[in-house]
Amino acid sequence: MNARVVAVVVTHDRRELLAESLTAIIEQTRPPDLIIVVDNASTDGTRQMVRERFPQVELLALGANTGGAGGFAAGMALALERDAERIWLMDDDTVPKPGALEALLAAADGAALVASRVIWTDGRPHPMNTPRPKPGATPAERAAAHRVGCIPIRSASFVSVLVDAAAVRECGLPIADYFLWNDDFEFTTRLLRGRIGLLCPASVVVHKTRTYGDIDVDPGPRFFYEVRNKIWLFTRSPGLEPKERALYAGATARRWARALARSPDRARLGRALRRGLVAGLTTRPRPTEEFLRRLPVDEHAKGQEESSRVTPTSSHDSPPD
Repeated sequence: MNARVVAVVVTHDRRELLAESLTAIIEQTRPPDLIIVVDNASTDGTRQMVRERFPQVELLALGANTGGAGGFAAGMALALERDAERIWLMDDDTVPKPGALEALLAAADGAALVASRVIWTDGRPHPMNTPRPKPGATPAERAAAHRVGCIPIRSASFVSVLVDAAAVRECGLPIADYFLWNDDFEFTTRLLRGRIGLLCPASVVVHKTRTYGDIDVDPGPRFFYEVRNKIWLFTRSPGLEPKERALYAGATARRWARALARSPDRARLGRALRRGLVAGLTTRPRPTEEFLRRLPVDEHAKGQEESSRVTPTSSHDSPPD
């Protein structure tokens, strides 16, 4: 409970949802010690809103849209600079219930990651954010998790997870070049390989996505990122053991097949699939350290006199069509 907690919220052009999220974070029964908002080059007045309505929040205003992956990498790097002991991660459309952080902290001793239970606006469990149970968890692991009201997990999404800063320093930041999708899966499997991850049902957040569902709801051109990043993950990430790669690759292939079968525009989704396969097999993500060195920043943190000057990275502002 006494750990220094830094919350990191990544946002892009969702000013009112962000305001709702920040209000809920500030009003926690145990609020974080610092809140960092990473703004991915919003054009809707997000930065002005944060400065005017939430002056206690530290704003990292990026000069280009780096996606969720780049935003979380940059925000977590800044949280480590701010001496975080635990980092609480969430998207701008995540609204935590009042006791969400307190419940996470109560279960966090000895765990590298504790994830919240994520529901949609109508109270149903959100399928996009269901942590994967740990395959082959031992009776001792299940019993230890049960003692703190939790379930052992192998991965989680960035929709309200509390991560141990020391573990992040050991395993590294999220891979910024993922831009969108699977950056959280890759990071959390890497973080939790050989470490403890827990799902804490007592910690509840509402994920206010526009629709209810997972990637089976046609993602359109963004399917490119799902495919490319999964190929990168299965072929280049140390997060999964060989047996896990086979298990998750099979499950992924089935999900892709369902997405194609249910798509109202199979030709478009098929093109995104082919591009993603080619990109995943012929390219590799840059090291995140290189990405951060070249990160375009308009205003680095609240009240800083000089902005960081860096060369913009390759554009990922919109998915290929």
